[in-house]
Amino acid sequence: MKKSLGAVAVAAAVALSLSACSGSSSEESAKGEISYWLWDANQLPAYQQCADDFTKANPDITVKIIQRGWDDYWSTLTNGFVGGTAPDVFTNHLGRYGELAENKQLLAIDDAVEEDKIDLSAYNEGLADLWVGQDGKRYGLPKDWDTIGLFYNKAMLASAGITEDQMKDLTWNPEDGGTYEDIIARLTVDKNGKRGDEPGFDKNNVDVYGLGLNGGGDSSGQTEWSYLTNTTGWSHTDKNPWGTKYNYDDPKFQASMEWFAGLANKGYMPKLETTVGASMADTFAAGKSAINAHGSWMIGQYTGYKGVEVGIAPTPVGPKGERASMFNGLADSIWAGTEKKDAAIKWVEYLASADCQDVVASKAVVFPALKASSEKAAAAFQAKGVDVTAFTEHVKNKTTFLYPITDNTAKVKGIMEPAMDAVVSGKAPASSLTQANEQVNALFK
Repeated sequence: MKKSLGAVAVAAAVALSLSACSGSSSEESAKGEISYWLWDANQLPAYQQCADDFTKANPDITVKIIQRGWDDYWSTLTNGFVGGTAPDVFTNHLGRYGELAENKQLLAIDDAVEEDKIDLSAYNEGLADLWVGQDGKRYGLPKDWDTIGLFYNKAMLASAGITEDQMKDLTWNPEDGGTYEDIIARLTVDKNGKRGDEPGFDKNNVDVYGLGLNGGGDSSGQTEWSYLTNTTGWSHTDKNPWGTKYNYDDPKFQASMEWFAGLANKGYMPKLETTVGASMADTFAAGKSAINAHGSWMIGQYTGYKGVEVGIAPTPVGPKGERASMFNGLADSIWAGTEKKDAAIKWVEYLASADCQDVVASKAVVFPALKASSEKAAAAFQAKGVDVTAFTEHVKNKTTFLYPITDNTAKVKGIMEPAMDAVVSGKAPASSLTQANEQVNALFK
């Protein structure tokens, strides 16, 4: 699926030659070293190859890639904006870019996209539109997309007498948890070998939890609970993107969160305080959880663990008769303060091109934004023996909903993270989220 290096260089030179007319006419703006940041270490090798190929096609430009972990990434980036040391180009997130655009930290690239004839229709449906801000300006080109699925331990399933077909046909509701809770209970095992659905099960001494826990979920619940709450007819905001009212006070949401928090109380899911500083995926690999709800960007990590045979099931069908998954798409954006504007634009266009996204696809780590590259990624996963239909079916069947895109995202998270942690840890009832919701919505008045 990879083109030869020579073909990549020739194609890139042709595709990118037009971008010399984009942005500043300064010769210095179009050459030299540019910095590029990303947070996912699993994707670093693919993007390093893209950078090497790009420099071969553009000898006057080199790309220095820096990878930082998620939390460190955003705190360092924020400090960089304030101190004038931010990278020229960086991986951007739907949950962050609205605020960055509002604060004038991003460079609009509309002129370059038009002049360089970037085909926005080549990306998976809706991805290109996500990066147009409230002011109508474009602040990024799509790089990839993700959905949510259920990673499960095949050996644990077999030991519990559960078939993989059962895993693929789960149902859920906030009243009794449906077959999803039944299977979570069955897969939970205490220190004495008693399962969660057997008499004598000791919920205070659990050896294997039926469902792993990634955290309280703060304002989005992307991997923790949104794939459940959004099957009830509930949505995070009054509209998306650019909603101005959050709905954490909705009884449907609060009922869902009471159920979710109840799993830990029943002993079927770890208590929140035990997960602090731990990697949910590594805990799964150590045999301490049987099912983990996680994103498609984690496929490589889960299927790469030695001695653990992993399956991937779709999310459960909810009360409205459909599955649901948050649909998130990343993009590459340019810092408004860059002194390498033209070079940065060239790099962003290359990152969004088939020459780079096909390289990313070949590594079988994530699903690139381009439709054709996305299909190549699915084939690359298949070649490794990994069935990824649990993730791709959401897009095919249109059972996705957007990551909430609003202003004030950092402040919303600041309010909701402790509020959700209090509920998931059992320290506060779900009804307490009404007060938190009032605080959140006051930000938009």
